Amino acid sequence: MKWGLGLIGTHQGANGFIEATIMDLKERIDSKKLPRHIAMIMDGNGRWAKQHNKPRVFGHRNGVKAVREVTEAAAELGIEYLTLYAFSTENWSRPKREVDALMRLLVDTLNKEVATLNKNKIKLRAIGNLELLPTKTHRALLEGMDATKDNDRMTLILALNYSGKWDIKQATQQLIQKAISGEITSDEINEEMVANHLSTASLPDPELMIRTSGEHRLSNYLLWQLAYAELYFTPVFWPDFRKNHLYQAIVDFQSRERRFGKISEQIA
Repeated sequence: MKWGLGLIGTHQGANGFIEATIMDLKERIDSKKLPRHIAMIMDGNGRWAKQHNKPRVFGHRNGVKAVREVTEAAAELGIEYLTLYAFSTENWSRPKREVDALMRLLVDTLNKEVATLNKNKIKLRAIGNLELLPTKTHRALLEGMDATKDNDRMTLILALNYSGKWDIKQATQQLIQKAISGEITSDEINEEMVANHLSTASLPDPELMIRTSGEHRLSNYLLWQLAYAELYFTPVFWPDFRKNHLYQAIVDFQSRERRFGKISEQIA
């Protein structure tokens, strides 16, 4: 795991220099070694808003621009899957005003961004206990997924009312029911079978997980799926995260040796 500074190009004064720096980062990316699946924890909206003497919701609203830019940048690079931690099961414990505002923002964003997703041929999916979302939010999500279902350039997955522990629990419950019904025996349960009952069953495990805002933890996110992911942490708050930060994370990812328990000589 590494702590990526994620600051290149964000503090420069001349636009030309910033653009040159972004292009330099992009050119350093090896298109043959891209992670198929990137997972992201979009953290720091509230602290960003506090820095600007605004309510927390202001940070969430400004975070939408980062979602749009990072999604488009990932699609342009050729990333196949991008999963964003949009709302965890623990987030329900936040002040009701903030939760309600987040749900309204999600509906508004889904309604506005479907055209952009279709323009970029990006399919929308969602994972989590979706039935417990507010009715309007759930409806907007289903409509967005249906409207983009034929797109095949990249899949954008929103983790909503999601937690890694919930995911493992619901997979376990499914397997228990199959064992009780005689469909399988307990001896047949293996890692592949568990993975096939997670909410991400049809997706490859993320190879890279990026978390913004300087926090160094997974926060109950894709606990099974991130077992062998490379972890990248940046102090940049999510509303300030842009394509150059994504490029930097990928460059860092490509500099690492992924051994999966082996030694260097075995993977050379």
